Parts: sequence; C-alpha cells; structure tokens
Amino acid sequence: MLETLNHTDTWLFLLLNGLHNGLFDFVMYWISDRFVWIPMYAVLMYLLIRQYKWRSLVILLLVALTITTSDQITYHLKNYLARPRPCHAAALQGLVHTVRDSCGGPYGFMSGHAANVFALALLLIPFLKNSYRYFPLFIIVWAAVVSYSRIYLGVHYPGDIVVGALLGASIGFGYSRIYFLIFKPVHHSKVPPVA
Repeated sequence: MLETLNHTDTWLFLLLNGLHNGLFDFVMYWISDRFVWIPMYAVLMYLLIRQYKWRSLVILLLVALTITTSDQITYHLKNYLARPRPCHAAALQGLVHTVRDSCGGPYGFMSGHAANVFALALLLIPFLKNSYRYFPLFIIVWAAVVSYSRIYLGVHYPGDIVVGALLGASIGFGYSRIYFLIFKPVHHSKVPPVA
C-alpha cells in the first residue's frame, strides 16, 4: 500500500513538475518567496484592525501563534520522518525541474509552506468572511497556488503538499475556534460586504 502511494506520488510529481516554461519559472519562484506577500499581509492586518479594533491585537497574536505552531510541527516532523525532497532523491536525478538550482534542505515531508499558508487561510476565514464575500475563495486559491509552486520548483511531492495543507488547515481552524470560544463573534454593520 505504502509503495503504491509513493509510486503514485512520484508519478504525479513528475507530471506536475514537468509543466514548466521560462515565464512560469520566474512567476513560481517569486510566488514561493514568503517576502513577496508582505503587502498582502499588510492589507489583511489593516482589514483586521479596521473591523476588530483592539481585538485585532489578540487576532494578530493568534496569527503568530498559528504560524509558529505550524512551522515548528512541520520542521520537526520533516527531520524525524526524513523523506528526501524530490530534487534530492537519487532515483529522480536528471528528471526534476528546479529553478535557480534551489532545492532547500534534505527532507521534504511535509511541506512547511503548504502548512503555513493553509493555517493562515483557515485561521482568517472566520474573521473576514462576513464582511468580504469573496475572501474565503481568494485566500484558499492563494494558499493552493503557493503550495503548487513548491511542486513546480521541484522541492515537494504532491503528498508533502496535501499532508502539510491538511495539518495547517487543522491548526488554523482549531485556533480560530478557540478564539470564538473566548470572544463572542463581532458583527459590524459599518463594514458592508464587498460584492
């Protein structure tokens, strides 16, 4: 069973990683860079402050806790499980497309990028979905594209992404539930839904 899963994961990786061209090399490299998204994070912070006032400080601390939890769990599991990244796998040498010879650390299961972006997405959806109708769709598509970029760049198998995304989503959702157990949901009529 495990061998079949690994074979399917490798086949799907080679299929998705093989869909490359010069333009996508450039785009996916930058999509994968965490610092590129700082303006978007700043906008999200502004929206939270605008809607939740002083409670936004609690939410921002929760964001930091969520990302730290997600990042630390994936880091330690990655080193414990020790599954080589596809770009480091001896059996795939010469078959993996990488960009700028970037491969990262030796191990890739599970994806920290996927865990972190899905943790952030699932944490923030309950806070912003009522005021911004398309926010859930936007943030999930964003998380999926960032996660896919890791396969494109040759540093993660699809299984690394799926498991990382599920872990991150669970962490983000769990922390948002804890917040709403402590604080009652805030409904602001002053912030109309964006069509």
